[in-house]
Amino acid sequence: MLYRYDGTKCGFLTAFCRAFQDKAARLSSGSVQLALGEMCEDVTADAALAERAEKRFLSFDGGCIRELERMLHSGAPDKDEVIFNYFRMIATKKRPVREMLAEDAVRKAEDCILRIRVEIDHMKGFLRFMETKSGAMYAPCSPDNDIIDLLLRHFRARMPHFPFLIHDVSRAKAAVWDGAHCYFAPLGRAEIELSDDECAWQTLWRDYYKSVNIPSRERLKQMRGYLPVRYMKFMNEFFGH
Repeated sequence: MLYRYDGTKCGFLTAFCRAFQDKAARLSSGSVQLALGEMCEDVTADAALAERAEKRFLSFDGGCIRELERMLHSGAPDKDEVIFNYFRMIATKKRPVREMLAEDAVRKAEDCILRIRVEIDHMKGFLRFMETKSGAMYAPCSPDNDIIDLLLRHFRARMPHFPFLIHDVSRAKAAVWDGAHCYFAPLGRAEIELSDDECAWQTLWRDYYKSVNIPSRERLKQMRGYLPVRYMKFMNEFFGH
């Protein structure tokens, strides 16, 4: 049986409770191809059931719910299987299992968490904000994982007095800080006008980049090791050429 949930923590915990006793169960928060003869159940999140399940898991492992919240941001196609197998192991053992790295379920969960943590660290450094004519800051990105809400927390603390918008262009959504409130909204293509100061700073930055670059000594492979290509398209020293 495939148990399909809404991608939220509440939805996952509800689906887990429905699926735990089913040895052939699979969980999915998106579209997935059913196996021959496999049935599908759309699970509606049950807040009361999810709360009981969360308390139960916390009695086994005080850190597992935080791990769940982090893994739900994964953009990996097999994330639901990874999370389900990890939490099924916790429920079976009734204790923390994260140190049991010989287990495939644990290794995959740890790898999932690590990939998200690394990308968040990268985006904190590589995300580029541009000043618009309205004075708000705009930052487009296309992360592998669904992390703009986590980035919003970081940049709200760093820039509490500046309204800004982080635009995940691949998922057509945005995280917004208006100077007083956080909110999230669907956003496809964004049409923005840069401020005169922003245009001047971008020109200055591109000129500086060209002046320190040595075309005869380019080390493209090394550069891509330090700066993944998927980030370059949102950095003006690259898209300005």
